[in-house]
Amino acid sequence: MQSPSRGRRLDAVSGPFTPRTPRVVAARRLHRRRDRDTTGRFLAEGPQAVREALARAGTVVELFGTPAALDRYADLAAEAARADVPVSEVTEEALAALAETIAPQGLVAVCRHLDVPLDKALARGPRLVAVLAEIRDPGNAGTVLRTADAAGAGAVIFAGDAVDPYNGKCVRASAGSLFHVDVVRAPDPLALVDALRAAGLTIFATTGYGDSDLDDLADADRLATPTAWLFGSEAHGLPEELTAAADARVRVPLHGRAESLNLAAAAAVCLYASARALRRPSGPRGHTAGE
Repeated sequence: MQSPSRGRRLDAVSGPFTPRTPRVVAARRLHRRRDRDTTGRFLAEGPQAVREALARAGTVVELFGTPAALDRYADLAAEAARADVPVSEVTEEALAALAETIAPQGLVAVCRHLDVPLDKALARGPRLVAVLAEIRDPGNAGTVLRTADAAGAGAVIFAGDAVDPYNGKCVRASAGSLFHVDVVRAPDPLALVDALRAAGLTIFATTGYGDSDLDDLADADRLATPTAWLFGSEAHGLPEELTAAADARVRVPLHGRAESLNLAAAAAVCLYASARALRRPSGPRGHTAGE
């Protein structure tokens, strides 16, 4: 087994930090939104999240780990050390205080907020954008963020009174995707729609009562254009004024007897329909260009 001090910078030189160590106490406060907002920092738990956070330069402020975890994930500890990120050994009790899961995997990183201003995100010309409008459930929000990343979205926008993207459950549900896409917070959803449209994006609002069928849009090639999808909360859907402001109100067809799809499933269907259309080669249907 690798020596605990070999190949990484250790700040806990007098022994592992305990739950009462000031730096552990300060990091634990980041479970509360007001402390995340005040400090501009949040926690990322587990080796997958830590790996993706470290891959985004300048994101990780400090890495906490139990001695066993720092040995098991020595590559991550070494990567943190190369980036001059303090690596602090903690006791199992201290790690349990920092983690929110029942069976934590031994690593927790303190990270800087990743917010990207809306104008900067749109200046990059994203062809697919997911808007989480008034979505309050962190698990749903993180899952949609993960799906948007997988579908190739360039930005995920938390609009209106949406959940904090740095909520621990949201971070975990994103499975590292939080660190891959532009995360934008837009307090005014209607102003957001105007900005998206001005940037050349078609605005589709998802609703079970939409007058446009997703399959019909796909068949008519109406998805083969830069698109922003508006998703509302599972409990209340999209606000009426936001639905009315969209270019089309879209329903996902239900071919069986299910009453509806949950938010994450509906978002996946819509985002992947757009992703497929945006990646379809130009030219006649069924042929690649130049054939």
